[in-house]
Amino acid sequence: MLKTQFPHASRLIFGCMGLGGNWSHQPYTKADLNLATQAVEQALSSGITVFDHADIYTHGNAEKVFADVLNNHPDWRDNMIIQSKCGIRFEDNQGPKRYDFSPEWISASVEGILSRLNIEHLDVLLLHRPDPLADLPEVAECLTRLHQEGKFGYLGVSNMHWYQIDALNKLLPFPVIANQLEMSLGYRDWVEEGICTNSPHNSQNGYTPGTLEYCQQQGVQLQAWAPLAQGKYSGNGDADCPTSKLVSELASSYGVSREAIVLGWLMRHPAGIQPVIGTTNPQRIAACAEAETLTLSREHWYQLFESARGQEVP
Repeated sequence: MLKTQFPHASRLIFGCMGLGGNWSHQPYTKADLNLATQAVEQALSSGITVFDHADIYTHGNAEKVFADVLNNHPDWRDNMIIQSKCGIRFEDNQGPKRYDFSPEWISASVEGILSRLNIEHLDVLLLHRPDPLADLPEVAECLTRLHQEGKFGYLGVSNMHWYQIDALNKLLPFPVIANQLEMSLGYRDWVEEGICTNSPHNSQNGYTPGTLEYCQQQGVQLQAWAPLAQGKYSGNGDADCPTSKLVSELASSYGVSREAIVLGWLMRHPAGIQPVIGTTNPQRIAACAEAETLTLSREHWYQLFESARGQEVP
């Protein structure tokens, strides 16, 4: 788990996708810098120490504005764990949207990340999505070189099955320590896979059997992207939805926010899942942080699960 490498790692991760303005390729504004400063300050005040980036977020502006925030508040960097991702390329004059794990692209991407963040060393580098054309020995050689050069401290991946991590691990002199996957009360395939054995339901499941177990056994930190399911049950969805009503009832019962209940459902799982929250609203960041103090009962966990899936467990 991430706390093995970073004892001060928080259970929640602040996702920086919303920083740096919109996705228009335009420079970020002073208002964008102010918003980023307020969001990062609230995250730190809420005890969040892990900050998640990617080279594509707002076309690089998320990393650039984050660097400006730290330039204005250099003392904030001391308690931070910064991770970023590479490997996705958007459509350009060379081709369509694609994934690129070529050594040339990984190397250039890492240099770009470090430059935009204005740092010399990335705490964790993640490969964003599997590239079907990746030559794994070449990838491993490139990553080993960058690691030896001190460009990053630890390696993670995103959106990978267990066997893809295993194949990479067998070629590297250091282990993959994190895997970022979509996991939430709204996207439950990671749970359904384990309880629907001998069921036709599993034929529609997007999770490869054994991914959760492999990550737990190998000490690979599971990180959940979109853990609030775009606010589906905590304010942005149908307020009359039975699951939304249940979330509100449990929030009142436990004396916490609705966000804390939804995140707490994830965090109740023994895999030690780290939710990556994407809001830039300081009030919602604080509301999410309440999940750190919450432990749902087994009965309430299953009540939420049953409500969200629309039927009782098999």
